[in-house]
Amino acid sequence: MKKNTNLRSVAAQSIEKVVEQGQSLSNVLPAAQKSLADKDGALLQELCYGVLRTLPQLEWVIGQLMERPLTGKQRSVHFLIMVGLYQLMFTRIPAHAALAETVEGAIMLKRQQFKGVINGVLRQFQRKQQTLMSEMNEGDQKYLHPGWLLERLKRAWPAQWQQIVEANNQRPPMWLRVNRQHHTRDAWLALLQETGKNAEPHPEHTDALRLDTPCPVSLLPGFEQGWVTVQDASAQGCVDLLAPQNGETILDLCAAPGGKTTHILEAAPQANVMAVDIDTHRLERIVENLKRLRMTAEVKTGDGRYPEQWCGETRFDRILLDAPCSATGVIRRHPDIKWLRRDRDIPELATLQMTILDAIWPHLKVGGTLLYATCSVLPEENHMQIAAFLKRHNDAELNETDHADQPGRQVFPDQTGGDGFYYAKLVKK
Repeated sequence: MKKNTNLRSVAAQSIEKVVEQGQSLSNVLPAAQKSLADKDGALLQELCYGVLRTLPQLEWVIGQLMERPLTGKQRSVHFLIMVGLYQLMFTRIPAHAALAETVEGAIMLKRQQFKGVINGVLRQFQRKQQTLMSEMNEGDQKYLHPGWLLERLKRAWPAQWQQIVEANNQRPPMWLRVNRQHHTRDAWLALLQETGKNAEPHPEHTDALRLDTPCPVSLLPGFEQGWVTVQDASAQGCVDLLAPQNGETILDLCAAPGGKTTHILEAAPQANVMAVDIDTHRLERIVENLKRLRMTAEVKTGDGRYPEQWCGETRFDRILLDAPCSATGVIRRHPDIKWLRRDRDIPELATLQMTILDAIWPHLKVGGTLLYATCSVLPEENHMQIAAFLKRHNDAELNETDHADQPGRQVFPDQTGGDGFYYAKLVKK
């Protein structure tokens, strides 16, 4: 029996763990949901994602309503006030309920003495709401991104940065991948339409469908039987470009949670696939995905910088390297990325990507294909990385993703399209 817990205080503590302690929301949230009744899990998710999506605006509003910020041990109260403001500004929760529940949250945080402060700030906001909401959209806080990231986007994409920021601030669409071993995309879409739901096919990626309205996977025809998988359209583009063939030896490097591993096996069920990731905990997800889809691959723990430790002298026909990156292309799915990443992370990630690329290249057969991919929109991790690689390796040739001044192919996040992604298809001469 789950104890009666104040949901707003759980949300405040979860957000504090992300913003102050640098923990990932995808780790924090499942643990927090366990403390709540099942019906409250979805609201907790809405509050956490919503606050992290709109953090700069909430910070700005608190700055207008409080003379001094709450610091040190009182930070949990600061985040509780944010949860209250988010409800009043962006949800349909009745104001009286949002107020009462948020104020009560102070008790669970052992900050009863702040009930009056929380109540006062939220009521003050209600009185000034119209003025504050209009002024809130005048400064840089309206973009809902940290300053360093805005600057990088403006510098890299002067014509597109606003479009990228706007897409990052939207709720993500739900993309599906139809398992071509069971159905064609059109045949499965017909089964979906029989349930009263609809989806739009992607114009380029052959297995991808975008649901008109997201829904639980249990409502998707044949999900448990492996007929369909939840995967963003841009991520599906990796396997379309890799073009795996039956009988080949294929490496999926940095493979967790296994979406691309299983897509490779749907496209080429007789391929010999090795899936490698450094994170043993996330490797379990690959095993689960393979099990649901009734597929087999060799799953290994390994560091991409030292391939000889886990593949010896093996040479591969194809390698998919979904490199560790800033994840700036998937912010709409993971708004915590904006507050977990730092400007200094970008050069460090670029160095790591370069090291992995150089280490794995000798393990590609002559005539083989390496697809380098990231879910980033930053040039240092993408076209600049590949331009430098091509200079270092004269046996590498760019294929299908050629671009005159910026090698590879950059995709921006799009409300009706896929996430932000980058691909470079390299062939060994």
